[in-house]
Amino acid sequence: MSSPLSAKGLQRHQLARQTGCHLETIRYYEKIGLLPDPPRTASGYRIYDETHVRRLRFILRARELGFGIDDIRGLLHLVDCRSQTCAEVQRRTEPHLAEVRAKIADLQRIEAILVTMISQCSGEDVPECPIVDAFAA
Repeated sequence: MSSPLSAKGLQRHQLARQTGCHLETIRYYEKIGLLPDPPRTASGYRIYDETHVRRLRFILRARELGFGIDDIRGLLHLVDCRSQTCAEVQRRTEPHLAEVRAKIADLQRIEAILVTMISQCSGEDVPECPIVDAFAA
């Protein structure tokens, strides 16, 4: 059985399949410079290597964790320049953690309001509903 990354490399659709990323997303990341342009074959096909696979996985995981494009660009710059330190990465990551915690607090507040509204509802088949009244108030 051959390796997923042969000596020739991967074409874009193979990179997409291997990473679970959509083709359009790979094109977008190339267009905005997050993913470097791969070399091309004589016939013009892009050929991606293991470096592209790792970088795309990095980008996808960072996006999954809610990091914005600019934040990812900054982290990748540190990696590309080989200037990253744990302290610098932590400094860049802490504001995102604060945003996540703020969103969690907002969701918990919303949850408490919804619990209160639902607890005031009789759940019976009647036209009057305290939830609708609360929305309209």
